[in-house]
Amino acid sequence: MLRIGLTGGMGAGKSTVARALADLGAVIIDSDLIAREVVAPGTEGLAALVDAFGADILADDGGLDRPALAAKAFRDDAARTKLNSITHPLVGQRTAELISAAPPNAIVVQDIPLLVENGLAPLMNLVIVVDVDVETRIRRLVEFRDVVESDARARISAQATDDQRRAVADVVLDNSRPPAVVEAEVRRLWEERLVPFERNVRTGTPARRDGTRIVPANPDWPAHAQRLIARLWVACGAAASRIDHIGSTSVPGLPAEDVIDLQITVPDLAVADGLGDLLGAAGFPGRRDISHDNPQPTPQDPSGADASLWVKRYYQSADPGRVANVNVRVEGTPGQQFALLMRDWLRADAAARAEYLELTREAEVEVAGLIGEQKENAYLQIKEAWFAAAYQRAMAWRDR
Repeated sequence: MLRIGLTGGMGAGKSTVARALADLGAVIIDSDLIAREVVAPGTEGLAALVDAFGADILADDGGLDRPALAAKAFRDDAARTKLNSITHPLVGQRTAELISAAPPNAIVVQDIPLLVENGLAPLMNLVIVVDVDVETRIRRLVEFRDVVESDARARISAQATDDQRRAVADVVLDNSRPPAVVEAEVRRLWEERLVPFERNVRTGTPARRDGTRIVPANPDWPAHAQRLIARLWVACGAAASRIDHIGSTSVPGLPAEDVIDLQITVPDLAVADGLGDLLGAAGFPGRRDISHDNPQPTPQDPSGADASLWVKRYYQSADPGRVANVNVRVEGTPGQQFALLMRDWLRADAAARAEYLELTREAEVEVAGLIGEQKENAYLQIKEAWFAAAYQRAMAWRDR
């Protein structure tokens, strides 16, 4: 299934977006509702809170008196830690139960106000941030939720900043616009990105690519790469020794295809093969038809004929909204080293950078009449001829 994280600051209107997604067929898991459910009267959660903080946190009806609990639980870090040690495992257990109960083809939307604060973004296949400026959110809290303005400002200032939320956002929804406009945007997101994303993950299909169009350098490419890298670290765990942003989009200021290239470095090929299902579940299905890079002459193999030195495993993103390639290579192999070297050389050498850009633009023109995989393969073949010579030049640059 596809796991979507939905978050936003207080008063941003996450519930409006959640309802729109639910109407479209998403399974909504509301962490606030779960947090209340696990400490309802008669639960082990409420009993544990009473044991920890005293019976005076109970209201007259036997339920939890939340202001009374807050007065005790938030007085210092030790008390807050005690509260979290009780409630967080219960919320996590209940959340896992609800996710397990969802259909295998579900699009599960987890509504989590503190997704950023609790570092949960990398656990999701995609994160949606509902965004509204602070003053509008404060006005909404005061007018519609009867929150005192000073309290609203204090509570908002205790949350993640807007910049911190945007840093983890794959999608930012501006909820300051009329509801009909926002709902239409949610519907487009559902139909054009979330539904095909779920289908691609379930069937192990990379997202469809539109060709080899060179676009102006995007200053957000490194941030896109970091979000993907964070998810890959969750999928790989200790199996990976490093994960890097490589390729053209890792070179600042270089126009390129809008494709994020990443490299996972592992100790051996057996570890690489063991990552297949994990990467697939994270949204990166494998390409069995690609098993190695084109060999180049190396000190170990001056003829460049030994393809075994250039073995890799190759994956591509299933997300139609963020095309990405993931190369899994073994530590110290020529392919693993060349990927990092080429990135660093192009970053450092303006003349090589300009030459490479000219090559990619000429290749774009040459393959313009082709379509699909035929176009992609022809484009790569043109670039490979340049890489063969560039490999030796980059090695000489490194040695200097």
